[in-house]
Amino acid sequence: MLDYIHNHPQESERLLGIKYEQLEKLLKQAEKLHNNKQEIATAKKVRIIASGGGRPPKLSISEQIILTLTYLRHLTTFQLLGIQFGVSETTANDTFNYWWPIIGDLLPASLLEQVKKTQAIEKLLRKF
Repeated sequence: MLDYIHNHPQESERLLGIKYEQLEKLLKQAEKLHNNKQEIATAKKVRIIASGGGRPPKLSISEQIILTLTYLRHLTTFQLLGIQFGVSETTANDTFNYWWPIIGDLLPASLLEQVKKTQAIEKLLRKF
């Protein structure tokens, strides 16, 4: 989906609810917040095993953010999101729950309303 949006920027608003320029700014700011959050978490950790191990994530940061915006825009199931992005249903759910608070802090209320499709999702998302 990320490649499609980069190749067809005019479709960004239709697919994600925000313009391509807004998406680019959001991706940069969200990545910066994510990196800050990771640095703080790493500084607090007491490591027994050296860092750098483990499996790398299947989705890039940009793809994770687009997954979250896709969910907000289309209200699809996490199972379908997982299939669309090539990850498991659990990974899609975990990705959304990680990125939603970060994106919620970055988007102005007016843009957040454009991304959300119905009032029902608004009630659901207030819990986060």
